[in-house]
Amino acid sequence: MDDDLLVVPLRALEHHGYCPRQAALIHGDGVWRDNVHILRGVRGHKRVDEAPSRRERGRQVHRRVEVWSERLGLRGRCDVVEVDDDGSVRPVEYKMGVRHGIAADLQVCAQALCLEEMLDATIKDAAIWYGGLRRRHPVVLHAGLRRATLDAIEELRSTLAAGTLPEAPDDARCGQCQLLSHCAPMVVSDPAAVERYIEQEVLACE
Repeated sequence: MDDDLLVVPLRALEHHGYCPRQAALIHGDGVWRDNVHILRGVRGHKRVDEAPSRRERGRQVHRRVEVWSERLGLRGRCDVVEVDDDGSVRPVEYKMGVRHGIAADLQVCAQALCLEEMLDATIKDAAIWYGGLRRRHPVVLHAGLRRATLDAIEELRSTLAAGTLPEAPDDARCGQCQLLSHCAPMVVSDPAAVERYIEQEVLACE
């Protein structure tokens, strides 16, 4: 791996896909705060992580698999890697909530890119298990998703390297975000509100 290449955590790609500002706060500024969704996810993931690697439904299931890509500067872990009897490999990501666009697709596609490099193989599909729906969502690793994933990797890397915060979206995503109080989208997205906030802080310090 190029020593100058900033390594992107695989889990950061889902955050970036959901909201680039959220990803920058977590992985650039080190900001974190638990909420009910996060705690529920931690409990659910504990059950997944503690399950043994074994043969299930005609395939070998490997859990907690560390993966990386020297070429793309990626590092992280797959919740599950399935290996079929014909040698086909499939990463499976576990989410305890519900689907939010393609955010998780980007993460599991990046996992597949790592596995392809590590195994010198071609991976055609992946999957995401959504605990909130109790349903397995198939992810076809088509050219469009691969391109979107590569773009997301570079966008996130550029943001983290620059140390900047993307603009706050101030939309429906914000109400579910654990970083709402840190991000303050209703303030920073309104220039007049920012001016009022600065004035209040100045007065408070006088």
